[in-house]
Amino acid sequence: MVDRLAALAAEARTSAARLPGHRSGMMGLSIEGGAEPVARSVASMNLDPLWADLTTELSGVLASYRSRVAELDVQEKADRTLLTEADLAVEDMVISKIRAVDPEARVLAEESGSGSWRPGRDEEPERIWVIDPIDGTAEFVDPRSVEFCSVVCLLERREPVAALVVAPELGDGGTPIVVLARRAARTITVNGRPAAYNSEPVRVASLTRSARSEAPPHEIGMAEAGYALKTRTTSQTLDMLRTALDLTDLATDTPRFDLFYRPRQKVWDGLAGLCLGEIVGLMSTDVNGKRHLPVPMETLAQPEPTFASTVMGRPEAVKWFVELARDSPTGTPKSS
Repeated sequence: MVDRLAALAAEARTSAARLPGHRSGMMGLSIEGGAEPVARSVASMNLDPLWADLTTELSGVLASYRSRVAELDVQEKADRTLLTEADLAVEDMVISKIRAVDPEARVLAEESGSGSWRPGRDEEPERIWVIDPIDGTAEFVDPRSVEFCSVVCLLERREPVAALVVAPELGDGGTPIVVLARRAARTITVNGRPAAYNSEPVRVASLTRSARSEAPPHEIGMAEAGYALKTRTTSQTLDMLRTALDLTDLATDTPRFDLFYRPRQKVWDGLAGLCLGEIVGLMSTDVNGKRHLPVPMETLAQPEPTFASTVMGRPEAVKWFVELARDSPTGTPKSS
């Protein structure tokens, strides 16, 4: 099984390499695609077979690499995040599957690819597929952790309109959790069934930050206001997902959050979560209270597209947090 899946991953890389304009193994960001974006809208495309195919393939390939995780070559990138051969193989496979359905697709991928979009010179793409092959690679290479997932998010006119999150071991007993969001239909399914939304406040927040960084003043303010805090960075997508959805029926010990905050968030770590938040009625802004959506094309065209900050949660929690962060240099946390 392992050999067959590894062969499939290699075949996916080879197939992707044959596609026009593809250069496998290029580090950094890419927005790649044909010379002209196609005029088709997402509504005119039947993407259900693609989501089903991606779910099956991602589950298999991730399981294959996890079965021999101790043998993987793990490298540290310039931003101190990790990279493995699994990241590259998963990303190439996903690009190959997307291109088979949407040949002229523009793809913004974390690890590899080719091409670019030049602001002011190129026509703005109608659709952009955003891929994070493994969100939480540091957790993926730790056999004891299940806090990782693969993420595909589709933007139309710079708004997230669909997202797939495959967390192959997050459920009880290491079972998979697959989340599919369709914004036009305002539906989210978890393992094929309607999702349970977070409906009650829990006074828990995900304020993920680098382990090397010091606690900022607003973090102290939240603790003093009675919030339990998760500060260790795992998969940002999964923390945003658990801000929107209640997964406790499938993952008994998984946390729920009232609020998610991350400074300098890469777009592939945040767009699927923003899609979920829009569907369930959460508020999403930067730390100054400015909405992210639609995403400025100048942000998407950056060498490494990054939101200055992301705040997402129940509207009252987001408004309170933005005010707290604004006032935190004074050392006077407000009450929620």
